[in-house]
Amino acid sequence: MMKSLLSVRVLALLLAVTTALSAQAQRKARIAVMDFDYATVQSYSSAMFGSNIDVGKGVTDLLIAGLVKNGTYSIIERSALDKIMAEQNFNNSQRADPSSAAKLGKLLGVDAIIVGSVTQFGNETKKTNVGGGGGGWHGYGLGGVGHSKSNANVGLTARIVNVETGEILAIAEGAGTSARSSTSLLGGGGNWSGWGNGAVDFGSSNFQETIIGEATKQAVDTLTASVVSDAPKVAIHKVTVDGLVAAVDGGQIVLNVGKKGGVNVGDQLEVIRVTKEIKDPETGAVIRRLTSTVGVIRATDVDDASAVCSPVSGTGFQTGDRVRSMAQ
Repeated sequence: MMKSLLSVRVLALLLAVTTALSAQAQRKARIAVMDFDYATVQSYSSAMFGSNIDVGKGVTDLLIAGLVKNGTYSIIERSALDKIMAEQNFNNSQRADPSSAAKLGKLLGVDAIIVGSVTQFGNETKKTNVGGGGGGWHGYGLGGVGHSKSNANVGLTARIVNVETGEILAIAEGAGTSARSSTSLLGGGGNWSGWGNGAVDFGSSNFQETIIGEATKQAVDTLTASVVSDAPKVAIHKVTVDGLVAAVDGGQIVLNVGKKGGVNVGDQLEVIRVTKEIKDPETGAVIRRLTSTVGVIRATDVDDASAVCSPVSGTGFQTGDRVRSMAQ
């Protein structure tokens, strides 16, 4: 009886370990996040800040930070997205267009891309008596909302888009209302020091201490949770990379495979070296190659036919070493 119980426990333990290892081996869904469109609130934000601040980018920066911290997705680097956008002459008017975003996502090699819009950015009466860009807010100057106190409200919506089909896989929303009220949407904080170069750091404590910053953070947090909960709807595309190290130049490792071979910026690849070939004694054909792992590299720049990588682990990389996808 004791042996039987022990066997059951051992099997249960082995199953749990196997399940855990399998979960760890599964690649995270790889996504990119477009800057949110803010056309519908541009006049309100311009009135608030006194200039055309890109609140869509500010929201996107917060969302990316939240998703990276959560760890459910693998997020493509902003520089890689910016490069593709420049190459494709992508403009701001296309920010919320799923089909255009899907094309960019496909070029980036991501599993899905997120497009979104800022649907509300102001106080509860923001749709009435609001001055135009650069003007006063209810006629009371920059950041003002009048003599009576008001809460700040922010609304966001996002769509997760399949890059292969352009299909909208999920819609996520986020809303935030400041817990405090003030006569200024940029008030409420003790150290608000304004902005420079047409930008506001939405992640700074100074901004988040204002009532509009408080509402923005709440809205993004809600949106982040919704996007994370939709992760199972994103299909992970399995691509097997198989290539060779074509050159080693200082800290750069150049491969003979690129986008067409399934390599994307940010990918980590295993580098192996053939240590011995086993031949069939009868035919002389190679029947097996014994290998050893040299290390792991990460793609930093990729074109159609090649990739430049930097070492993650290991040393002594050589021309002719084989490169392959990390074990799934």
